[in-house]
Amino acid sequence: MSDAPAMSEATSEFLRALASDTRQQMMLLFADGAARSVNEVAEALGIGQSTASEQLAILRRGRVVHAQREGKTVRYSADGAGISAALTELQNLLQTCCPPSPAGDKSDPLQVTASPAPR
Repeated sequence: MSDAPAMSEATSEFLRALASDTRQQMMLLFADGAARSVNEVAEALGIGQSTASEQLAILRRGRVVHAQREGKTVRYSADGAGISAALTELQNLLQTCCPPSPAGDKSDPLQVTASPAPR
């Protein structure tokens, strides 16, 4: 049996949900906190309603958005708790497998340093 850390199914679904440019655009659409219907999402992104519905279902499974019925309309909004849970798990996994290097250590490929802008 391996001692390697395991990722939960929920976090795997989260990553799968964000593996599409269209779904990433949808996620950004909800960044303003507003709830939107399938039709509003489709119109904003210039895609068909059925495509928007399919993509929102994947985002919902990944806990990126959640849905709430308002009469005949289902409105989607960002699932802050789902997103936060997945990001926390990912951060913990990365700390286990790839702990940060001391500041200034050039051997850490994950460390981002600012370069001066070219003149």
